[in-house]
Amino acid sequence: MPRVAAYHPVAIGLHWIIGLGIAAGFGLGLYMTGLPFSPAKLQYYSWHKWLGVTIFLLVLLRLAWRLGHAAPASPADMPAWQVVLSAWSHRLLYVLMFAVPLSGWLMSSAKGVPTVYFGMWPLPDLLPRDRELGDQLLTVHFALNCTMAIIVLVHSLAAFKHHVVDRDDVLARMLPFLKPRQDVPS
Repeated sequence: MPRVAAYHPVAIGLHWIIGLGIAAGFGLGLYMTGLPFSPAKLQYYSWHKWLGVTIFLLVLLRLAWRLGHAAPASPADMPAWQVVLSAWSHRLLYVLMFAVPLSGWLMSSAKGVPTVYFGMWPLPDLLPRDRELGDQLLTVHFALNCTMAIIVLVHSLAAFKHHVVDRDDVLARMLPFLKPRQDVPS
C-alpha cells in the first residue's frame, strides 16, 4: 500500500502546539478552580487566560493556513463512514477551539474581571458586567471544555486505532517520523 502524504510541517507544528496548549489550559483550569483565593490563584487565572487567547490566535492562523492548503487525502481503503465522521469531528474541533476561549472571554467580561494579555495588552470587555450571566457563562465554558476533552480523546484514540489496528498511515501523516504499521513485520 502506498504511503499517504503527510501534512505540511506548518500544519503539523500548529496542530501539536495548539493541542499542547489545549491540554495545558484544561489541566490548569481544573487545578486552579479548586484553590483557595491567593496571589498564586490569580496568577494561574492570568496564565489560563493567556493560553486561551494564544490558542484562539493560533487557531485563526491554523484556519487561515487550512483554507489555503488542503489536508492530505484519507487512505483509499478507509470506509466512507469513517471519512465522513473524521471530517465532521475536525469541523467540531475547529468550532470548539474558537468557542472555548471566546466563552471564557465572555465570562470574564460578564464577571467584571479584565483580560490583560501577557499582563500588557488589555482586551476589551465583550459584555457589560452581569454576575448572573457570568455564572451562566462559567457553566457554558466548563461544558464546552468537557465536550472538547471528549472529542480530543476520541480523536486521539481513533488515530491510535488507525496506527495499531488498521495499520495505515493516518497517524504518520501528523507524526511523519513514524513508520507505517504495515511496514512492521507481524
